[in-house]
Amino acid sequence: MTDIIAGVEIPETSAVAEATEFLRERTNPLIFHHSRRVFLLGSLHARKLDLRPDPELLYISAMFHDTGLLIPFSDTQQRFEVDGADHARKFLLDRGFSERAAEVVWMAIALHTTPEIPGRMGPEIAATHYGVLTDAIGWGMDRLEGDQLDEIVAAHPRGDFKKEFLQAFLDGLKDRPDTTYGTINADILEHFVPGFRRASMVERINDAPWPR
Repeated sequence: MTDIIAGVEIPETSAVAEATEFLRERTNPLIFHHSRRVFLLGSLHARKLDLRPDPELLYISAMFHDTGLLIPFSDTQQRFEVDGADHARKFLLDRGFSERAAEVVWMAIALHTTPEIPGRMGPEIAATHYGVLTDAIGWGMDRLEGDQLDEIVAAHPRGDFKKEFLQAFLDGLKDRPDTTYGTINADILEHFVPGFRRASMVERINDAPWPR
């Protein structure tokens, strides 16, 4: 039976089914439900804006976008967004997807917390970003129908989302604080970690090994 939530059809492909199981087994209900909401909300925004993302690639992007918070891809100190993007890229290439498809999903995930830029890029990248913004900070809720939002939350409950999501960010970033340089992720550590001080571009320029 086709799974349809708020008028959005969940793609019926083997990769979608495997991505869903990947999230169920390796993350937690908070991230799983958030990721599904991101797909649904991003799809609705895409419809409103006459974007035409590939539903399968948008789904993979949404489902993997926060995996780097819970299951870092490697021991390399890198941004959690890049960890998630690397997870998704390997997932797709291992299943025979093209390099182009893998690159689209990689970009959608790697840029999902970056202000302004994703909306100027391809439909999968923009829709992922819009879905994240809506679920995380309520951006664009007024553009969507109330019954659609109710149906999405009924299918994928938010619970105590604000508190638990911030805690998930803290847990995923506190052991790699340097990766938050120049990103909104530094906001989390600055708020919750006593003594954390974000690096400054002014300091980096002044400390560069040039005489002037």
